[in-house]
Amino acid sequence: MRLQRQWVFRVPQIKNRKPFLFQSQASRSFCQLQSKQQQEKRYSSFGIAFDIDGVILRGRVPIGGSPQALRRLYGDSGSLKVPFLFLTNGGGIPECRRAIELSEILGVKILPSQVLQGHSPFKNLLKRYENQLIIATGKGEPALVMSEYGFKKVLSLEEYASFFENIDPVSQYKRWTTDQVSNMTRRIVSLNMTPRCNVLSESVKAVFVVSDPVDWGRDIQVLCDVLRSGGLPGQDNGHQPPLYFAADDLEYQAAFPSQRLGMGAFRIALESVFNR
Repeated sequence: MRLQRQWVFRVPQIKNRKPFLFQSQASRSFCQLQSKQQQEKRYSSFGIAFDIDGVILRGRVPIGGSPQALRRLYGDSGSLKVPFLFLTNGGGIPECRRAIELSEILGVKILPSQVLQGHSPFKNLLKRYENQLIIATGKGEPALVMSEYGFKKVLSLEEYASFFENIDPVSQYKRWTTDQVSNMTRRIVSLNMTPRCNVLSESVKAVFVVSDPVDWGRDIQVLCDVLRSGGLPGQDNGHQPPLYFAADDLEYQAAFPSQRLGMGAFRIALESVFNR
């Protein structure tokens, strides 16, 4: 069973500027998780899809008896009695790594196929952008996420911005950015993720907001440059490349008692600045 949704936000034209087009694709697929019992033709009559933040975990701390509840879905041999998976708008790390984290926190074995994050549906766009220059932004390692999906020419927004001198006019006041970009560059080289292109001359074909952005000011500035110019900052206005969001939640429940601003809040901020 597969449920697929697509949201397109068209903003009325302001100051003779073209409407800002947002595209966000989400799909939900329930994996058939075969246990020893299933192989013996004894199938569970149902499966369960769990949210994570605010349901199973608060931050990295299990909520209530969630670990004990999950263990009841396994038999004495450790095989699944009831198939289940996690559906979350969170992300920023590959599904395989998230599965390891969940296994350690909850005390049960979670497979990568049991983890569907907000950006998991981006895999469906591989044929369209596999060999195109794309930007991925958000917390964690968004470029690594997209690279593991098979995208060949992907850069994080941090790495992309580093090619354009003075694109972020207040970067010198951000003490964390120098080490961050340096570490990211070493990781990209070590993983052979360096895109085979000239960033200063090749247009960006799509932008992916993989997870909650960290540096809103820089990201809004650079994304406006990319989107207005047709994919190459500093050039005249051109056709806006597609912009994909992994989620559109205004708020979400994290470790702090009250809800925190999410990717939907960033979208509203970006939209407002772009159409000013």
